[in-house]
Amino acid sequence: MSQIAENTPAPALTIPTDGNGHFDLSAHKGQKVVVYFYPKADTPGCTTEGLDFSALSAQFAAARTTVIGISRDTVAKLDRFKAKHDLKIILGSDENGTVTEAWGVWIMKKL
Repeated sequence: MSQIAENTPAPALTIPTDGNGHFDLSAHKGQKVVVYFYPKADTPGCTTEGLDFSALSAQFAAARTTVIGISRDTVAKLDRFKAKHDLKIILGSDENGTVTEAWGVWIMKKL
C-alpha cells in the first residue's frame, strides 16, 4: 500500500454507485471532486460524515463540487444507508477493494 503524494494525479476511480449509478473520476477531469472514504455504512462515525456532507450539499453544488463517499459495502447496502438517512451525496461501492487499495486508504487496525 502506498499513499498518494500531494499534487499528483489521483489514481483511476471507476465504481458502481447507489441507485444503480456509475462514477468515473476521469469524466470529472478539471472539475472539483471531494472523494472521502469510510469503513462501513451505517456506523456512527460514517453516518455523521454522510450527514455532514449532505448538510453542505447546496454549498458544494454552488461551488460546482461533486462529493462521493466510498466504502467496501455493496450497492444494496449503500442504497439502504442513503435512504435511511436521506443522504444527498453519491455513495460508491468498492466491494472488491480495488479503489481503496489503489488510493492507499485500506489498512489493518492496530488493535
